Amino acid sequence: MRKHVLIVLALGALVAVSAVGIATAAGGEGPVTVKVGNLELTADGGFTPKALSKTKQTPIELNAAGSVKEADGSHPPAAREIIIEGDKNAEVHVKGIPTCKSGQLQATDTQAALAACRSALIGEGQTTAQVAFAEQKPINVPSKLLLFNGGEKGGKITWYVHAFFSNPISGAIVTTVTITKHPHGRFGTLAVAKVPQITGGSGSIISFNLNIKKDVKGINPISAKCTDGKLKVHVQAKFEDGTKAETEIIRACTPKG
Repeated sequence: MRKHVLIVLALGALVAVSAVGIATAAGGEGPVTVKVGNLELTADGGFTPKALSKTKQTPIELNAAGSVKEADGSHPPAAREIIIEGDKNAEVHVKGIPTCKSGQLQATDTQAALAACRSALIGEGQTTAQVAFAEQKPINVPSKLLLFNGGEKGGKITWYVHAFFSNPISGAIVTTVTITKHPHGRFGTLAVAKVPQITGGSGSIISFNLNIKKDVKGINPISAKCTDGKLKVHVQAKFEDGTKAETEIIRACTPKG
């Protein structure tokens, strides 16, 4: 079993997970690339404002991006599960934001997903899947990326990540992300993203970018405070081929007040 260091946060489940981690997109000046064996992983992003209160939660807008590739051009393994421990100084808020159900997004293209759940939309971006069928050259297939609020029940927040791929593959991929409180030292939030197979395991997400809104109908989906000049996140990913990958990322913030 290979061991890879993952710094492409939200790789595969992408998006939503990055939001929960917050620190994944914080403070970095430009992209960071790590090469482990044949695998090249790159992460980038940022949030505004960067100056945050020391004591009070400050609403932020998050931008996150990532990519993965094999140095020799071969097809990378697909991520199937992403587990993230988010900094205790970051929070996710969904109370008051309209909700969407998974069934409203399954087997829908982008336009239909928006028609059904636009009021629950909390983030947008782009993603690209690479599909590699036997004895064929890998094909890159782009898609709009949509992040919807699934609501909160019993202390668990649910988000849905929707992508619709077409030509040569066709179909919607809906990733479910569950977010719970997780007091564990520096960390306070646990997010688990289950990533469906793409074309029976032949497809892998190779890049994404996502913007998560600062304000949705007067509600702030993400907020953070800066008590000591940094935010931290721990990430673990499990891949289709049995690979497990994990790392911690620390980013700077500016405390004020």
